Amino acid sequence: MRDLLKRLCLADGVSGGEGSIAEIIKQEIDGYVQYHTDGMGNIIAFKKGKNRAKNKLMLDAHTDEVGMIITSVTSDGFLKFETVGSINPSALLCRKVTIEGKINGVIGTKPIHLCKGDEKENPPKEDSLYIDIGAASKEAAMSLVSIGDFATFKSDYTLMGDDCVKSKALDDRIGCAILITLLKQEAEYDFYATFTVQEEVGCRGARTAAFAVSPDFAICLEATTAADIADLPEDKKVCCLNKGAAVSFMDRATLYDRSLYNCALNSGILCQSKKAVAGGNNSGAVHLSKEGIRTLAVSVPCRYIHSASCLCSFKDIESALNLAQFMCNKICSGDIE
Repeated sequence: MRDLLKRLCLADGVSGGEGSIAEIIKQEIDGYVQYHTDGMGNIIAFKKGKNRAKNKLMLDAHTDEVGMIITSVTSDGFLKFETVGSINPSALLCRKVTIEGKINGVIGTKPIHLCKGDEKENPPKEDSLYIDIGAASKEAAMSLVSIGDFATFKSDYTLMGDDCVKSKALDDRIGCAILITLLKQEAEYDFYATFTVQEEVGCRGARTAAFAVSPDFAICLEATTAADIADLPEDKKVCCLNKGAAVSFMDRATLYDRSLYNCALNSGILCQSKKAVAGGNNSGAVHLSKEGIRTLAVSVPCRYIHSASCLCSFKDIESALNLAQFMCNKICSGDIE
């Protein structure tokens, strides 16, 4: 799975431009499942198991990553942009980017030597930033890029420390890699898998995919904010690296099914509660589909999420894979009613 995760992370797929990720996924799952692509760009797959499932289950992972979209070009040839998804402006400063996978650039801002007063103390606002592609004029820039082009962080995939990985887009290429791995393995029970688009801009793909599949249960495979960072009080460390997959009881979009939550925590697989009511993921759209879908989120803790340098532990990734497989069998067998 490690080589697969690297391949997924190094490909670009901002919300609305997930085509290259979809191609990798289709190449990987072809021959293992039946699948089709819907009008939104979601990949919806059916995995045939050794047994017919008593409950209809959908496992979901989103294919998109945060990034930028070009909105205008200045007379000097600098590119103005809006973020696609939620990115802290501090995570943008002086970062290398690539535009449509072809043009290299760097996010620029006023240098410290020219800052005055509060400018030296306060981080710049997003609307003061721009992308410098080395163009000398608007005409030169427009010969290389177009309004509406996507820009993504340009980041190395790097192994670090105690079996950790640093890369862009670990949210949610981790979920995609886990789901692909499950689809390529022999399954005890039938289940559906959805690789959904546009999570970072409102969980749009998950809404239509859940409507189409109409499952009884859903498991959303995600990356989530790890807060085990320097000088943070213990009560603020909502989940930590190397303590296993994080299981949510509530976030800003979902109150999770308590039977699923308790089952996961009592599985005997290394995992942890996500101890914060914050954020959200595809579960928010999935659990409200049709008559309502009983939903669980299984997430890999990720430091510096929504940046060019996300950091995760392979120990937690393996935990999420094992927990997803365990919960899949529990749900599909009818052990959870």
